[in-house]
Amino acid sequence: MENNLWKHILTVRESSPLVHSITNYVVMNNTANALLAIGASPIMAHAKSEMEEMVSISHSLVVNIGTLDEYWAKSMLLAVKKANSLNKPWVLDPVGAGATSYRDTVLSELLTLNPTVIRGNASEIIALAKANVTATKGVDSTAKSDEAIEAAKNLVRNYGSIVCISGETDIIINDKQGIFLKNGHEMMTKVTGLGCTASALIGAFVGVIENKTEAVATAMSLLSIAGELASDLSVGPGSLQLHIIDKIFNMTEKEFSHHLKLSY
Repeated sequence: MENNLWKHILTVRESSPLVHSITNYVVMNNTANALLAIGASPIMAHAKSEMEEMVSISHSLVVNIGTLDEYWAKSMLLAVKKANSLNKPWVLDPVGAGATSYRDTVLSELLTLNPTVIRGNASEIIALAKANVTATKGVDSTAKSDEAIEAAKNLVRNYGSIVCISGETDIIINDKQGIFLKNGHEMMTKVTGLGCTASALIGAFVGVIENKTEAVATAMSLLSIAGELASDLSVGPGSLQLHIIDKIFNMTEKEFSHHLKLSY
């Protein structure tokens, strides 16, 4: 797999997939810039009346419930149903799963539509699988990635999705294997929305890479290695955010291969 990841990065740079993101107010600018930096094209539309046409022209769809409301929830369902009818991949980012009953109700409905990929932190994945034994803390995780592995396996079995648990170790689970990525830097937790950025990048890769598990691994590796390298240039979270965008834009094969820490 390691030998394929860089090829996938080049594929995204060359093919410029259009990623339709129904995402939250907090991260729109950041995620759009991150998608542009890896060579993809972002579009962020939310109106119900244009959902089906917008999905039709996109390579993939990302649904992020960070600033959920009743109007957007209907747009999300319309978009996902259209994506499924066209056999286009879609990514579910269950931001704040477990925080409110309304949020969980919407997520339950979205899950029945079988996301291609689910990406969340450990607490979100545990809550999504109804395996939460501790109170959630809004959008922040109170659990470590490895504590969510069984919950992730349940989601894989029940919905056929690939599940990515992001954290100090990023863990990707499909129906056959678990992949562990140990890149990144602790200062990345001080930048808002990097998890949302990860979901957006996954959307770009699954839009054009046939092997969806490798697509997820590539997106997570690219972002975490960029964060690791960018931390050396940054004096705090503000400059880290800028350097991450620059690094995912100009990452070289040598940098990527030298720093990749992937195991099974």
